[in-house]
Amino acid sequence: MTMLLPYDVPPQQGVPVLPGLHQQEDFITRSEEQALIAAIGNAGLTPFLFQQWTGKRLTKSYGWSYDFQTGIFAPAEPIPQWATPIKARAARFAGLAPADIEQMLLICYDPAAGIGWHRDRPAFEHVIGISLGEPATMRFRRRTETGFSRANAPLAPRSIYHMSGEARHGWEHSIAPMEALRWSITFRSLRKLAS
Repeated sequence: MTMLLPYDVPPQQGVPVLPGLHQQEDFITRSEEQALIAAIGNAGLTPFLFQQWTGKRLTKSYGWSYDFQTGIFAPAEPIPQWATPIKARAARFAGLAPADIEQMLLICYDPAAGIGWHRDRPAFEHVIGISLGEPATMRFRRRTETGFSRANAPLAPRSIYHMSGEARHGWEHSIAPMEALRWSITFRSLRKLAS
């Protein structure tokens, strides 16, 4: 049985919020954070479009891209060279080989922006996120017979998380709106099809 944390109770240090969610604070230094924010700023992000709606965030995908207007999942331009070192470190944190990481998503969140409830696309398996700038909260929910089970995971600046297993597939997640600018880098592996 999963122990859940109410929204107003912070998780205990070193205790996963959910099975399959692993986190580490201070994964990168402040100078590395500033360099990554600058690289994201130079990456040519564009407004996030979902059907007829424009989100309060800018995004860019590398390796693979999912178009929320058309529902098409397709190859995108390769992950850039500047991201190779942080991609390798993120893969190591998740226990993966760098070559397993085949997609990178950059996001710049406007003040008051967040992300609604969702699961990452089924084509992806491991999800690894690096949080930059403003602190944020990742919320989790899972439907039950009487409503929802819920949990929260704080995303500190310069921290990393890895979602797999139950946290990745058994729960929806969202990002609560923030008061100031925030950036994130998300790396994903592709789901391996059974042969």
